[in-house]
Amino acid sequence: MLATLNEVMKIAEEKKIAIGSFNTPGLEALQAVIEAAEELELPVIIQFAQCHEPWIPLSVIGPIMVAAAKEAKVPVCVHLDHGETLEYLQQALTMGFTGIMYDGSVLSYEENLKNTKKAVEMAAKTGASVEAELGSMGRRESGSGDDSGAEDETKIYTDPDQAASFVSDTGIDALACSFGTTHGIYLTEPKLDFDVVKNVRAKTSGIPVVMHGGSGVSGEDYKLAIEAGVRKVNYFTYMDKSGGNAVAEYLKTLEDKEPVFFSSISMAARDAMKENVKSAMKMFANR
Repeated sequence: MLATLNEVMKIAEEKKIAIGSFNTPGLEALQAVIEAAEELELPVIIQFAQCHEPWIPLSVIGPIMVAAAKEAKVPVCVHLDHGETLEYLQQALTMGFTGIMYDGSVLSYEENLKNTKKAVEMAAKTGASVEAELGSMGRRESGSGDDSGAEDETKIYTDPDQAASFVSDTGIDALACSFGTTHGIYLTEPKLDFDVVKNVRAKTSGIPVVMHGGSGVSGEDYKLAIEAGVRKVNYFTYMDKSGGNAVAEYLKTLEDKEPVFFSSISMAARDAMKENVKSAMKMFANR
């Protein structure tokens, strides 16, 4: 069933868990996430990032995501991840997305504030919820296979006092905070500052905090992050990687000169991603 970001965040808050938010820039990923959520009977967020446009256009996959959410047996929010322009946000809202993230983290605070306010006004017209980002997780979320887990001097931790003003002035529904995570594959163990999350929550009357760069974080750190107030975890890189690994293993089973069929490869990837998503969702739900 189609749900807004606000609605699934309320479930997370009531149960003191985090909702998994998975990028689905393809049918295999979309099937994997919806099926995993239904089997575990957990709400879920399916999302599409603007930087994934070269893989498949939002205009193609977006309506499919909305249709799949409506048919699902569990609450599903259809969310735009890292929307960089107001025009792109409007495209998602027009096709029925129930959550949008405006990412103005690379802009000045004043510009980010101004555009986020506009995003909130736009979303209000359709009943959608809004996530915004304050601070910076470093390199942009550009997909798989990059070195974004490397030490990145562009990371800027979220200032809780600034967050309080930002949330009050914009009226957003969730805030992506920078507290030590990074997009992509971690090359070194992340050092997370949970006090940032706790202080943001304390100073904003408990706004749901969003954790970007969730892939590769330890189970213990997930537990501490959720206890601190994280209610949405963005997770994609390791899910995507699990699909790639499954394809590589499948190819090893083929006899010499045996034909390779894309349908077989896609099913291997889908099934592996589903199991990876289920494991992640169990961690986020403290199961």
